[in-house]
Amino acid sequence: MAEYDKRAMTEAEDKYAFQQSRQISGQCGLIGHLRGDMGMRGDEFHTIWENYRADLNTDEFATALDNVVNALREEGDILFNRTALTKYCAFTPQSRMNTDRNYYGVRVDTEKYAFLFRLCPDSGDYNFYCYCYRRDWLDNHLRCAERGIRFIDPHYKELFRIPDGDSIRITYADGERENKVSRYIDDYHLEVGSWTYHICEYAERLQASGAKIIPLRSSLPGQCYVYVQSENVIGVVTQGERGYAKTDLSFDTPENGN
Repeated sequence: MAEYDKRAMTEAEDKYAFQQSRQISGQCGLIGHLRGDMGMRGDEFHTIWENYRADLNTDEFATALDNVVNALREEGDILFNRTALTKYCAFTPQSRMNTDRNYYGVRVDTEKYAFLFRLCPDSGDYNFYCYCYRRDWLDNHLRCAERGIRFIDPHYKELFRIPDGDSIRITYADGERENKVSRYIDDYHLEVGSWTYHICEYAERLQASGAKIIPLRSSLPGQCYVYVQSENVIGVVTQGERGYAKTDLSFDTPENGN
């Protein structure tokens, strides 16, 4: 069979082992996905194929997919049976997904295709999903997405950027607030929730409705302590909230001799 490379998926790749919007799937060259389980005994192999792009589902691709799956089903590899799958997940913690901690991610590359496996060793659930991409399309999209998602005002002044898949908080004119996940499409288009916008169109919609947005960056903690020098108190700040909440904690400064 053709040679392939196998490794744990990166955090950025994890999102692409789940269902995406048609816009993102099309840009990444998603051909389709295979899902399967190993039955009650754990040594069976039942699969279902979901097609996405008939024009990319060529004989060449079908051969590549068969070769990869058959190789992973060999004794000692991750799809041999549920015991082998469980062992792989237990001994490769680096493959555990941050997106959903119930799953483990493995990427298998051939020269032309990328196969992103989402693994679950639990009985009674699908034990794997394999999302199949044109490798060059997927890698190009991942490289571009590293630039982050731009949020601008209607005059194209950049307000902030967030990583692909992070969230924003929208505060509407009536004070109601809502958090929504945002996805990178290209440098001028984004998804907010289930809707696709040009970045300028989205800025104009926000301005017209009187809504405000702030980033909810996943790299920041949900809460942290701060020292408020003007009041000499320890406070707690919460991501996406203005101001701070006072605590009963004390803080001894060097000026106090401590």
